[in-house]
Amino acid sequence: MATGALLCGGILFGAEASADVSPRVTQTWPPHSDLDQAYQKITAAQVANEFDMNGHAAKAKELLEQADKELKEAAEAANKNAK
Repeated sequence: MATGALLCGGILFGAEASADVSPRVTQTWPPHSDLDQAYQKITAAQVANEFDMNGHAAKAKELLEQADKELKEAAEAANKNAK
């Protein structure tokens, strides 16, 4: 089960990171791989603690997913508005 969770994290952010990003955007925002690494580390912490973290790790993962989505939308907007 832990392996599946790690793979899901990688797949989640790998799929989201497929948008072409203008050079201006990549210089100012963290790359998606950083979010993916954070997600995987949280999953590892959950496994190490037998998922007994009072829901805080799950909430952190939800926020990382939200951040990834927002970065993708920001990159798309920047590309759309690039001059």
